[in-house]
Amino acid sequence: MTNIETEVISAPETGVRVVYLGPVSPHWEIQGLFGQQSTVDEFRRRTVARLQLLPPHDPQFRRNRERVSRDAERENVHLEWDLGVPE
Repeated sequence: MTNIETEVISAPETGVRVVYLGPVSPHWEIQGLFGQQSTVDEFRRRTVARLQLLPPHDPQFRRNRERVSRDAERENVHLEWDLGVPE
């Protein structure tokens, strides 16, 4: 008998869009798209702490963007990025 673990993937309960506002601080706006407002607020707090003073061309931004993405994945949050340029 084999023991196979299956990972259940559920639909995100919360959606968030991270928008780059431009070179003048604050650089970022975190918008809740759907889901519980308390979850959006907690995610916004953590995301702003990581991105607050970083423009998208900063090397630290790339590392912190990955951290924000992993955080969204862990919390089952649908994450969209709007950097003002096509990716």
